[in-house]
Amino acid sequence: MRRLGLVLALAFAAGACATADVETQAQRSPSSRQALAAQYDQRAQALEQAGQLREALEARQVALTIDPGDTAGQAAAATLQTKIEVQAAARLKEGRAALQRGAHVVARRHFLAALALDPGNRAAFEALRDQTLQVDLLSHTVRAGDTLAGLAFQYYGNRALSEVIAETNRLQLNARLAAGSVLRIPEVPGVTLNRPGSMPPAPLAPPAPTPREEPAEVNPLLAEAREAMDQRDYAQALVDVDQLLASAPRNAEALALKKQVLYSHGKAQLEQRKYRDSLATLGQLAKIAPNYEDSTTLMRQTRTRLVEQHYGNGIRFYREEKLPEAIAEWEVGLEIDPQHANARKNLDQAVRLLKQLDERRK
Repeated sequence: MRRLGLVLALAFAAGACATADVETQAQRSPSSRQALAAQYDQRAQALEQAGQLREALEARQVALTIDPGDTAGQAAAATLQTKIEVQAAARLKEGRAALQRGAHVVARRHFLAALALDPGNRAAFEALRDQTLQVDLLSHTVRAGDTLAGLAFQYYGNRALSEVIAETNRLQLNARLAAGSVLRIPEVPGVTLNRPGSMPPAPLAPPAPTPREEPAEVNPLLAEAREAMDQRDYAQALVDVDQLLASAPRNAEALALKKQVLYSHGKAQLEQRKYRDSLATLGQLAKIAPNYEDSTTLMRQTRTRLVEQHYGNGIRFYREEKLPEAIAEWEVGLEIDPQHANARKNLDQAVRLLKQLDERRK
């Protein structure tokens, strides 16, 4: 009997130590609020590394709204704000320099980029509104023998303006032009733009066997959006196309391009495992085109993977005895998919266990 009593005493002591360790771990664990804010902090870091400073700052601000006392988050947000101001100022400076050269299309691109970084930048807004002219653009299909200098002479009567064509199309001045590619020829304020049909044939161009049709003029914002889309700069493409739709909501080309940009962006985010971002992007697409290509299937895949991601994170935190973090992960997953039975079961169990620990501490 004495031996049995000794064994029971040792078992009770071990159990008490284990309970104390769990309680100490729970005391060191961050709150559910801090765990939720940490998700947005991680997202902000990823966005900043990807160069999406405005989106990163917005994620930081959400995290600080959830956890206002996070001093490290406050410092990170201040640093981001400084980076944004520096880059916006650089874009503004480049835009003004382009204006002095008469490259209004290039200037618009820089001013719009500044506004994308800092929507409240008054200087960029006023420069775009008051100093940048709406520039007409012609499309030119490159033929064998075409050069930038030759095209400048053909359209402006001045070879020195080849720099304007180069900048508008983001080319080097000595770039070799590929036959069949399409260049944008911008109007230069104060210079007559020789349109097809009103100018002599290019010196190096062979005579056309049939009359050429006049190329359709392209809206500068639409052209810039397409160019950004081709370069997979989806954020800039959306800025350009939304700017155009703000003044022309029924522009069919702009609407079609926006659908294409949202679809490509959401699909790319899914491939990069940025499930939350992908779900938000595809959700925008669903509002304007619910059945666009296979976007419905992509949304379902994204939602499933996002839920499983939160579920898996919750399991990991639970095994590490980080109950508040596990609860926060499962709650987020259930907000997306309330029917996830395992997440619901684990959440209830973790809440009960955390409540028991709280009661023991009292």
